[in-house]
Amino acid sequence: MSAKTKGYSPDKSEKQEEKQDSATAWFRSLRDKICTEFESIEDELSAGPKADLEPGRFERKNWDRPDGGGGEMSIMHGRVFEKVGVNISTVHGTFSEEFRDKIPGANDNDGAFWASGVSLVAHMQNPLVPAVHMNTRMICTSKTWFGGGMDLTPMIEDKEDTKAFHAALEACCNRHPPHGPTPYEEAQATAQAQTHHTTQNNYVKYKEWCDRYFFLPHRNEARGVGGIFYDYLENDWDADFAFTKDVGETFLQIYPQLVRKSMHKDWSDEQREIQLVKRGRYAEFNLLYDRGTQFGLKTGGNTEAILMSLPPEAKWP
Repeated sequence: MSAKTKGYSPDKSEKQEEKQDSATAWFRSLRDKICTEFESIEDELSAGPKADLEPGRFERKNWDRPDGGGGEMSIMHGRVFEKVGVNISTVHGTFSEEFRDKIPGANDNDGAFWASGVSLVAHMQNPLVPAVHMNTRMICTSKTWFGGGMDLTPMIEDKEDTKAFHAALEACCNRHPPHGPTPYEEAQATAQAQTHHTTQNNYVKYKEWCDRYFFLPHRNEARGVGGIFYDYLENDWDADFAFTKDVGETFLQIYPQLVRKSMHKDWSDEQREIQLVKRGRYAEFNLLYDRGTQFGLKTGGNTEAILMSLPPEAKWP
């Protein structure tokens, strides 16, 4: 759905609407490519406890947001992917007064916003295949920025998987010039009477941000083995969009490799138990701390789509 057909944009210039349309189209295209790849993986399973089941297929469901915009859920319950959701949305409206302070630029235009993105969470049948999260998004208030990233959550860590995942992310980050601090980061540093580094290696910066973000304080443990996380990226729109697209393409390149490496292996009841407990930690983070969950709920998003990230089965010992 284009910004023009919605008839809404915080910045109503034609150039801004073209940017919004380009981002929305990219998120949809990435969704389509990921779904096609994941269904191919479902077809390829030839060994293991679930190999005799029918390959899974995505089911799509549209939803409308009463205050503006909507989205499309793509959910699959398969023999490799126990539950995977690849959702897209494009929404607009006005932030509540109590929520505006949390969003850069929202107080400058009476809370008006536009947001579009793709969000993915995969929970796997095989405990030896890691779970994963990925999202990229564009948000407009009086400002326009990109955010996103991905992180890996193995149930039973494979050091080679962790190394390959981070190597792919580092290569992605290194294909782009180092990002200077965003205006938001500079404002935060000023508020805390600190000096912000003018430049920093993208991978180091976004890996550290991911490690800080995907952490469960109440358990004093990381959610997984990390990845990259970035937000408020508004240095140069074309360059920032190119980086965001590369993040999506990198996910499409590396994660299917990790799935195919281990999806044919057998697993034990003990390993399944470890998986279910680890999923409980995943649910705790998403319900207690995840900003995307909070953003969706506080902006009147589709509850079913927002909570798509929760695992199909989990356990607390």
